[in-house]
Amino acid sequence: MNLEVQDMVSCGEPIDIGECASLKARVISEIGWQNNKILLGDIQIAGGMETSQYQVDWEEGNAAGYSALLESVGLDGKTHRILLDTGWDLEYIDRRFQEEGIDKLLLDNQIDFLFLSHEHMDHLWGLPATIKYQPDITIRVTSTLGPDGRALIRNSGHTGRLEVASPWKVYPLFPGCASVTFNMPIILRTIGEQALFFNIKDRGLVVVTGCCHMGIVKLLKFAAENIMGGDRVYGIFGGLHISPFDRWEAAQEEAVEYLAKLGIAKVGCHHCTGKLAVDKMRERGIAVVGGTGRFGSKSDAYLGNGDEIVF
Repeated sequence: MNLEVQDMVSCGEPIDIGECASLKARVISEIGWQNNKILLGDIQIAGGMETSQYQVDWEEGNAAGYSALLESVGLDGKTHRILLDTGWDLEYIDRRFQEEGIDKLLLDNQIDFLFLSHEHMDHLWGLPATIKYQPDITIRVTSTLGPDGRALIRNSGHTGRLEVASPWKVYPLFPGCASVTFNMPIILRTIGEQALFFNIKDRGLVVVTGCCHMGIVKLLKFAAENIMGGDRVYGIFGGLHISPFDRWEAAQEEAVEYLAKLGIAKVGCHHCTGKLAVDKMRERGIAVVGGTGRFGSKSDAYLGNGDEIVF
């Protein structure tokens, strides 16, 4: 059943999203793909970044996928669990689900909903690995999701609620948590990305993003203008898309300089952030949390597979 969320709140005056006691984020997999050169080669052969991802002949064995588990404890002691994205390669992401106990949480209906940040293959195409454990899980998507993405959800065997979020609206999800969708074109002919905000009592706002195609500066400025207390950022978690292929130009420099001025207590960045961006952030005194380098992760400089951060 396709539902437009009813509790949406228009932007204008900053919105009070309430408070929660804490947020724990665990990286299930931050490896979108195994080899950058192979991925970029596949895209180039297909016609470049403006080609639809559904028309690219992706090389077998290079896909992996992004997914994370978010656990927010409310002031009443209740735990809300969110599965953020669902990977790409089915065999790979299913193995990671089993290694991290996500399969059992799904089977036991212990996850409130699946939050699909955007339509890119490394965040969406592993959906059958989630659906096979919990076909009726609620899925939250953006209204910018294209017809191919919607067909993928239908064909996966999903039987639960599909909650659709419109752009530029702040959606309170439960006390201390809200989402917003940014409406903009991104590579491989996809549109829009949604992010999450958690307001931690006595600490401040934690911003959670899948890939941050909207740009981390734009995301944080949106929070400051539209969420009560959003100008006091305590933490960031997720892929920040600053330098995913380790290229460094003026835009990347400006993003890191902006972050450095905020005095953020914890930055749990990974995935498409880029190792070069992590190094640059540390040079400027930004508190980037390191990882363990386990389970196929490519570096311990940032959070990797199986690593956790608590806000």
